Amino acid sequence: MTIKRYGTGQTGAGKQALPFARAVEADGWLHVSGQVAMENGEIVGGGIIAETRKTMENLIAILEEAGYGLEHVVRVGVWLDDPRDFWSFNGVYAEYFGDHPPARACVQSSMMVDCKVEIDCVAYKAP
Repeated sequence: MTIKRYGTGQTGAGKQALPFARAVEADGWLHVSGQVAMENGEIVGGGIIAETRKTMENLIAILEEAGYGLEHVVRVGVWLDDPRDFWSFNGVYAEYFGDHPPARACVQSSMMVDCKVEIDCVAYKAP
């Protein structure tokens, strides 16, 4: 089995080095690390809708870098800082996955950075 890592050596908030890969691929499975609404090392402002869009854009960029798309996503994990944001988040999320949504878990959680949402995923594409 071949394992390929994407995005090692990245930096996060405060330009601190991140000790993990943005994604790891093995035998057609791509595991994408949790993404937040980060741009140039800082969380974008604008509330849950803007943060969800940027988080999804970051997730899609990693999928595309590895040769995958949203159609390959089989499972998504979502962490929301505030459960009152659920319906606004869900509306934006539905725009991306449409009629073919993946399996998903969504929970409330305190975040490690000052953001409102974090999303990870697992995608599969036959090797």
